[in-house]
Amino acid sequence: MQSKTVLWNGPFGKFEEEKYAAGTLAIAYAVIESKAFSVVGGGETVEFLQKQGIIQEFSHVSTGGGAMLNYLSGDELPGLIALEKNEKKQN
Repeated sequence: MQSKTVLWNGPFGKFEEEKYAAGTLAIAYAVIESKAFSVVGGGETVEFLQKQGIIQEFSHVSTGGGAMLNYLSGDELPGLIALEKNEKKQN
C-alpha cells in the first residue's frame, strides 16, 4: 500500500463471529503495515480493534463514524455549532 493517508469507516463483514473476522483483521494489519496516517471511525470498528488489541496502532480513532464522515466532507455538525455558539457567548 502506497497511500499516505487511509480513512477507514466501518468493519468488513460479520466481524462479531470469529470465523468472519479474518477479512477485517487482514485489512487492519495492511493499514498498520502501510505506515500511512490512519483515521479509523465508527463504534463497531473501534470495538473490533480494541478486541484485537491493536487500536493503539492507528493514528486517529473516532467512535462517531457517520459524524466523522460528515465532518470530513465539510458538513456542519449540530454539536460543534452549539459548542461554537456557547464559546462565543463566554468570550
